[in-house]
Amino acid sequence: MARQRYSNLDPNAKTKTWKEVRRWQKERKGKVKDVSYRIGQAEHKQQELLRTNKHDVTITWIGHSTFLLQVDGMTIVTDPVWATRMGFSPRLEAPGLTIEEIPPVDVILLSHAHYDHLHVGSLKKLRGTPYVLVPEGLGSKVRKLGFRTVYELPWWGSQTISQLEFHFVPAQHWTRRTLTDTNTSLWGGWIVKPSSARQGEGESQTIYFAGDSGYFEGFREIGARFPGISYALMPIGAYEPEWFMGMQHVSPEEAVQAFLDVGAKQFIPMHYGAFRLADDTAKEALDRLLADWQRRGLDASLLRLLKHGETLIAE
Repeated sequence: MARQRYSNLDPNAKTKTWKEVRRWQKERKGKVKDVSYRIGQAEHKQQELLRTNKHDVTITWIGHSTFLLQVDGMTIVTDPVWATRMGFSPRLEAPGLTIEEIPPVDVILLSHAHYDHLHVGSLKKLRGTPYVLVPEGLGSKVRKLGFRTVYELPWWGSQTISQLEFHFVPAQHWTRRTLTDTNTSLWGGWIVKPSSARQGEGESQTIYFAGDSGYFEGFREIGARFPGISYALMPIGAYEPEWFMGMQHVSPEEAVQAFLDVGAKQFIPMHYGAFRLADDTAKEALDRLLADWQRRGLDASLLRLLKHGETLIAE
């Protein structure tokens, strides 16, 4: 029986061909880049707060697309990857917290099945007995790893756990782990927010974790369906060459536009500085992000550049 294959909302956003991959690999051989820039580690890390926190909303960047989120007393980890290398490329900088420093986890959110977002070794080492929320088509793989409570969601699907709502929202991307399983599971981002029953208790601290995505019209619909997003965790890296990466990864300028589209209050960039997955560098991504932010005249206080291991405590 043939497995279901998923596709993007835009029918023109298709997976690149092997011919295009070879063209990119040939092109990149002629590029010389300075990859010495490092984002750096937080000067003061908050391990004790994260271990005991039951009330504050916190966002801690581990690195790449891995965040430790704490909302309403629940500990959540996105796309857990503590791998020391990705393929032939070594990790550029250590994770902001070791996996042993992560408190017992209540919920794991996976955006898609690519290796830099789903690292089996990291998943198995996280402490706790977490619920695992995954895109449609990925549930069986995660259950085979020994996780008992796995929720598999389609785009716009939702699951309430304790006092939190988790909504799986579209992205423009693709996925593959083997030569034969291209797009046999879905991809997307996650909205984390207090349940509807608690909205009257004051301003909710809704978090949007975008996963991996090229720029698409779906960002506007996400903003329309979830007004009042407090924090948008947006990718800014792995965009060069744009003729190849544009379908699957936003450029820094497109990330800013996506942030404006979803109507979030603060932008936290991710997906840069840990692994070199494309031809751009962390410094180039940051420089372009800051230049576009200034060009648009956006308030500097709305952009939160975290160090690895830095914890933002929501106000």
